[in-house]
Parts: sequence; structure tokens; C-alpha cells
Amino acid sequence: MNNRMSWLGLGTIVVVYLVIGTLYAVNTPAWQVPDEPAHYNYIRYVAQTGALPVLQVGDYDQAYLSRLTSEKFPPGLPIDSVRYESWQPPLYYVLAAPLFLLFGGALLPLRLFSLALGAGVIVFTFVAAREISSHPRMNLLALAAAGFTAFIPQHVAMLAGVNNDSLSELLIAIGLWLVLRELPMRRGGWALGIVMALGVLTKSLAYVLIPVTAGMLFLCWRRGRLSSGALTFWRLVALFGPPLLAGLVWWGRNAVVYGWPDVMATLRHNLVVADQPRTSQWLAAFGVAEVARRFVVTTFQSFWGQFGWMGVVMDQRVYAALLVYSAALALGAAWAAWRHYRDLVPFERDGAKILALSVFVTLALYLYYNLTFVQHQGRYLFPALVPISLAAVVGLWQWSAWIIRALRLKTPGHQAATEAVLMLAPLGLMALLDVFALYRFIIPSLAHA
Repeated sequence: MNNRMSWLGLGTIVVVYLVIGTLYAVNTPAWQVPDEPAHYNYIRYVAQTGALPVLQVGDYDQAYLSRLTSEKFPPGLPIDSVRYESWQPPLYYVLAAPLFLLFGGALLPLRLFSLALGAGVIVFTFVAAREISSHPRMNLLALAAAGFTAFIPQHVAMLAGVNNDSLSELLIAIGLWLVLRELPMRRGGWALGIVMALGVLTKSLAYVLIPVTAGMLFLCWRRGRLSSGALTFWRLVALFGPPLLAGLVWWGRNAVVYGWPDVMATLRHNLVVADQPRTSQWLAAFGVAEVARRFVVTTFQSFWGQFGWMGVVMDQRVYAALLVYSAALALGAAWAAWRHYRDLVPFERDGAKILALSVFVTLALYLYYNLTFVQHQGRYLFPALVPISLAAVVGLWQWSAWIIRALRLKTPGHQAATEAVLMLAPLGLMALLDVFALYRFIIPSLAHA
């Protein structure tokens, strides 16, 4: 696939994503995206006061929240008191506040704002994947990775709601692209440093860029790409100066508001959400084996699609098909890595290690959070969608290679066309699943009688 065709394909994927995402934004009932009321109230506070909210005891009421979700957020029950996201960094909410004022607080424009940020995630998944290698096949792999990111049903549902995940994921995707561009040590680090600074001001999950950048520098040092002490010093300043400065401002504000040493506001957050289900309680009630089973099953289902406030599940036959699909992708990716990793040039190996590190850090944060709170939500793995999507399409590529070999196609043109169809067709089925899930599961389950 040539460069022009790959960009045309990317444009098509983004347009289809925006159409499907708009259907989600319009048809998903108000507040039926996880944490949406709390994110909305943060935006409203910023827009109406010009200041940042302070998380207070009472901003999270488990009993009232359970009533809201079980009764499907009826108009008679206000959501004004749902303010437990007030501890989050402010960038997403500050950017969304003008839209709140412009459209009189309407929910749909704010959802479409998040959806537009999600389009950027797709684009930067594509360019980041292409940065891994100059091999001609990377155009097709990058395009497929963008499509995989675009059409995970749960991902579409989250990006079509009001939350700061969209901006956080966008900054992570941009950051990973810049990290991969930095690997040859031919470019300055100010752009990456600024992106990390914006991540610090958006969401704690975006902090994943900091260890990933450190890992990139280590690989460059090991390969002898850091040429002098002065160069290394100024590169460190360019990379880590902006996020450190942004962090000092935000952490200093939190230290003043919440008291030392609560610079991340996590102590206040844990106090406010004291009624939230705890892992220790579940372990005592259900035992280790059952909690582990629930963790694995719910994480898998909610990665692909468990909608609303985790209350809308798809038909088990859909999950069974997705399990087979996931296993096939994992098998193909593992086989390709085992067979072809040794053939990669050092730069490509370093890129693969960088992406693997981002997955490891994201997974570690997810597991760490679940040590305290019961948060078996696969969407918390979406910050690692760039490497996850690339690994998935490597699996698709391996399966296409096996099928082409079985069909005994000899003509290069036939092989290339068949490879493209075999890699892109499953992504089309994922897009169809998005629409099916919306009209078959989400709307019937969440609509008021």
C-alpha cells in the first residue's frame, strides 16, 4: 500500500468513526457514560466561576449514585451533587468550558468535543505506528492499527461521552509518536516535553509518558546515541523541564488546598470515595479465586464493550466470538514476534521495547488501582491502545500470511490485495459491531420506559 492510499484509508476510517461516534453521542441517554455527571459538573464549575473546584466530603454518595444508575438517571433526580471528579487536573475541563458557555450547558456539544479529540487519537496511532519502521508494509499495518483503535465498541462509547480520557489518550498517542521520533537522537525534545507537561495537567494516567521517555533515553544511551554531556544535559532539560514545571504548579496548588503531602489529591479522593467497593471487602466476601475470575472476565468484557455504568452487557455469544478473535490475534502476534523479532534492525527493536514498556506501565497502574478499589474496567487499558492496536494488527498480518500461503497465491499483486482485504475486513466487522451494540444493547437497556 502506497503512502497516498494509506492516508486516504485513514481519512475514511476517521469519517466512519465520527459518524458512528456521533450516533453514540446522540443516542446514548444523558449521564449513561461512566462518571459523565461528575466530569460535566467540573466543566460547569469552571465555566460559571472561572475557578477550579475543590473535592469535598459528600461529593461521592454511593447510595445516591446507585439509585441514579438503577433508575437510569430520571429527570426528577438531580446530578448536581455528583462532583467526585473535582480532584482531577484541569486542562480538559478548561478547554471544554467555552463550549459549555457557548451552548448553554448542553450535553451533546461537550460529547462531540470529546469525540473530536478521539479522532486525533486515531490519527496519531497511525503516525506512531509508521514511525516504528520504514518498511513498505508499515503503511498497511499502521492503517489497520488506526482502524482497530477506532472501532473497539467500548472505546467509541467512552470517546462519545464527557470525560477527560479523550484528551489524555490523545496526548499519550502524540507523546508515543514523539518518543519514537526521538529514538535516533536527531531531534530536539521540547515538543515531547511540552506534551508531557500537558499530560500532567490532564490526567494521572498520562504520566505513563515520563517512564517511557526515560526508557527511550536509556536505550539511546546503550546504543551510544547520546554524544556528549552537554547535549545530554540540555536534552534532559528539554524533555523533563516542562512536565516538572507543570507538576510543581499543579502539585503546589494541591498541597495548599488539600494539605501536605497530598500533592496528587489522592488522599482526599480516597477519603471522599470511602463508600466505594474495596478489593479487601470482596476478598473477604468471595475469596481470591472468585475475585480473580471476576477481574479477568469483567476486564475482558469491558475492554470490548460493557456499557452504561457497567450494567449493560452484550450477548454472551458476542463475547465468545470476541474471545476467539482476541485469542487468534494474540497467537498471530506471538508467532510473528517469535519468528521475526530477530530480523528487526536495532532501531525497530528499540521501538518495540518502548511500546512494550508503555503497556507494562499502564497495566501495572491498572493492577495497582485494583489492589485498593474494585475497578475491573478494561477501559483503563485504553491509554496503551497504540501498542495494543499495533500488536493486534501484527496478529492479523500473521494470519493473512498463513492464509495467503494456504491459498498458494503466487502473483505479488494478488498477494498484496488479499493481504489488505484480510487485514482490513475484520476492522469493518468491528465497525458493524459498534452499530449493532448501540441499537441492540445500549439503547434498549438504557432508555426510559
